[in-house]
Amino acid sequence: MYFLDKELYFPPVEQANSEGLLAVGGDLSPERLLLAYKSGIFPWFNEDSLILWWSPDPRMVLYPTEIRISKSMRKIIKKGNFSISVNSCFERVVEQCSSIEREGQQGTWITKEMKSAYIKLYEKGIAKSYEVWEGDSLVGGLYGVDLGHVFCGESMFSKKSNASKFGFIQLAKDLEERGYRFIDCQLYTDHLASLGAREIPRESFMEQLKT
Repeated sequence: MYFLDKELYFPPVEQANSEGLLAVGGDLSPERLLLAYKSGIFPWFNEDSLILWWSPDPRMVLYPTEIRISKSMRKIIKKGNFSISVNSCFERVVEQCSSIEREGQQGTWITKEMKSAYIKLYEKGIAKSYEVWEGDSLVGGLYGVDLGHVFCGESMFSKKSNASKFGFIQLAKDLEERGYRFIDCQLYTDHLASLGAREIPRESFMEQLKT
């Protein structure tokens, strides 16, 4: 495991341990975060922990052309109860992602430090949010880091059933139209798999990220 200092550097992802942990320490400056995502690395740690940097193998990704929309979800989309906005309330989305209760999870990894870091990325036009509305109510959303050819998803939330799915599907459609390679979903979840995301070897992920 590599211990970071003030130098803007990450070791090769192949040095990560079997769980994907690559490095410890450093900071969450916009420059370091951007270097991390471009290098196939992301931060993930608890509030009482040092900053932990990860690059798991395999890696969960969603190719926009492979987005899976169930019959029931198609009906929901057709009803038109939900609407989408982009970057209209980034901070609210991050706050909701940090405070939403998740099954089997105590507390949140989206600490005050993390919120501040991604808001700075948003202000630089690098981080983006999708907001899902039902009328005037914010009922779901997601945010992540936009590298221009890959979107690195960070977190999403739902206050209404299927709201986050609606946002994720719209994101995938938009990215397909713009020729993006994939959405980096980081780690496997059943929810992401149900939407068409799949695991690929880290080596393949890195090749597609950098080409």
